[in-house]
Amino acid sequence: MVKDFHVGDRSSASFWAGIFISSFALAEALTGMAWGGVSDRIGRKPVLLIGCAGTLISLLIVGFSTNFWLALAGRTLGGLLNGNIGVIQTMVGELVKKPEHEPRAFSVMPFVWSIGTIIGPAIGGTFARPAISMPSVFSPTGVFAHFPYLLPNLICAAILLISISFGYFFLVETHPDMQPWSTQAELDHTTAETPLMTAGATADYGVDLRADTYGTFNTVDISETKEWTVNADGSSRSASISMPKVFTRKVAMIVVALGIFTYHSMTYDHLLPIFLQDNRISTSNNPQSPFNIPGGLGLTIQSVGIIMSINGVIALFTQAILFPLFASWLGVWKTFVMVTVLHPVAYFIVPYLAFLPESSLYPGIYVCLAIRNFFCILAYPVLLILLKEAAPSPSVLGKVNGLAASAGAACRTISPPIAGYLYGVGTQIGFTGLAWWCSGAVAIVGAFQILLIQRTKNKTATVRPMARFMRNAMPAERDEDVVHITLRDVDEV
Repeated sequence: MVKDFHVGDRSSASFWAGIFISSFALAEALTGMAWGGVSDRIGRKPVLLIGCAGTLISLLIVGFSTNFWLALAGRTLGGLLNGNIGVIQTMVGELVKKPEHEPRAFSVMPFVWSIGTIIGPAIGGTFARPAISMPSVFSPTGVFAHFPYLLPNLICAAILLISISFGYFFLVETHPDMQPWSTQAELDHTTAETPLMTAGATADYGVDLRADTYGTFNTVDISETKEWTVNADGSSRSASISMPKVFTRKVAMIVVALGIFTYHSMTYDHLLPIFLQDNRISTSNNPQSPFNIPGGLGLTIQSVGIIMSINGVIALFTQAILFPLFASWLGVWKTFVMVTVLHPVAYFIVPYLAFLPESSLYPGIYVCLAIRNFFCILAYPVLLILLKEAAPSPSVLGKVNGLAASAGAACRTISPPIAGYLYGVGTQIGFTGLAWWCSGAVAIVGAFQILLIQRTKNKTATVRPMARFMRNAMPAERDEDVVHITLRDVDEV
């Protein structure tokens, strides 16, 4: 597309293509946190629909563009109006009430994303420049000849229009303060009934309070430290005064971890097709040196396309099957530590595919892709779960996820040009693995950054019944919950 717009010369086409691709992420980075804050005030559903509508407008502008700068403006507008990544993460977090369901829930978004990365390029590659690729169907002088990239953008806009319609009619608002039962008028008309006392098998076992239970227990004793903040006269503080601190140290550290992960993950996606297609240069002069990799693998575009399609299948399998299994087996935190510490391996091994013989090249490529997908796909959902846990209050979850989306978009903006520059330097010095190793070094930084993340375990309790004859032996009174009361004069705030 950049070549058809005649911006720069042929040798600089990759640079302008990078500018075009990065413009969306840069605009998204500037507005992601703002959209998250807006969703905390007006709800998730309106912001999500606005984001879809903004992307639809962006697609139409790009489709009807006749020069690079108009297309760039449309792409940037789409990024400015789209805060959907953070909002969707927030909605998933609010929909899931049970911790044991979080791994599967948070794996849905990257799963759908992977499907989009397969379908999207297929639509673009099939329907771009239809007057040239399908002259028997489209006139060489018609509207699609004048706007060669309009058709794929129209198809994507139609899909988005369907999505907006379904969202408007069927999407349920998930903001906890905007539920139909959260207003005082609704609460005044609700009643609560005490269940019948039951006995039997359901009352004889220890029960995890996170799970649904049926029946009642002879005794339940749970103590929890609480904090109250009131005014000096004893009255409760207003919501505007007692608003929780949004960006705590734990939130900041997890956002940093997400940014580091996004950066080196994006460099892998950017470098892989370049390395696969780069000319293969013989290393017969010094074949044993690990620093003598002057080129790539020399594969054709068609071969690279097949590899990327199989890579999508590997990603889908990892998301649907492996991630839930490992998250249930190791738990969220241990899974996060494992994939973060081992992630650098995925980068250091790729350059040495150039040393493999032709008969082993494709198996080696798929092994590298399987290792990378395993670490990458397991890391992203657990980071989202940890971010949800770190949010100080559900009322600011949108702003927290918006900050994470902005940080991720900023890293996606800078990673391709930096990785491309390092690959060019590596080509000049005869070691194209330089860019891969630098990405591995960033992943190592992410592994050490784990030490800065404070890990707070979820509170769980097991309740067991007490035999009736033992009640008289128990003290009549128990320690009350510990309550910390902070008195602060209104004038001090």
